[in-house]
Amino acid sequence: MSAETNAKRDRLRALIAERSFSQGPAVTLASGKQSNFYFNMKPTMLNPEGAALIGALILDQLSGERIDLAGGLELGAIPIACALSVVSHQQGAPIPAFIVRKQAKEHGAKQRIEGFAPGEGLAGKSVLMVEDVTTTGGSLLDAIRQVREAGGVVKRAITIVDRLEGAGAALQAEGVSLSALLTVKDFL
Repeated sequence: MSAETNAKRDRLRALIAERSFSQGPAVTLASGKQSNFYFNMKPTMLNPEGAALIGALILDQLSGERIDLAGGLELGAIPIACALSVVSHQQGAPIPAFIVRKQAKEHGAKQRIEGFAPGEGLAGKSVLMVEDVTTTGGSLLDAIRQVREAGGVVKRAITIVDRLEGAGAALQAEGVSLSALLTVKDFL
């Protein structure tokens, strides 16, 4: 890892510690597990510096890899995919973003996957899945299944923080490699 990447990673860790990490009474996670520490990544992801760091660090991890699209499950993945899309455009190698809804809307186009103009889609595209925090990987696996059903090719996922509670193994069992910008060990 380059000195510049390490500096960006250290700054992101500091922002998350300040804006998005808390310890205290037990909370219930999306996985259903109880935990006495919690990451609410929205204050970091929606912060201009946080978004820029996330987009840049994901691009650093993708160095030389061909990715056609990046997306993930609402709500956590939306700021990440958008940050990556903007930073990739600024660096001259744009990666468009998309969103996977938790369920299809009951009005309008009634689609579960959003972000494509007419004639565009996931079919045959190399897709990076993104997520804010992974625990068991259940939410990410749901989004991956939706993308694959739409024809997307998913072999890689990146999370901002991996809680190291089984997501990597669960994704590997589905043929998807998970990497993290940071892990729970960076905060505890």
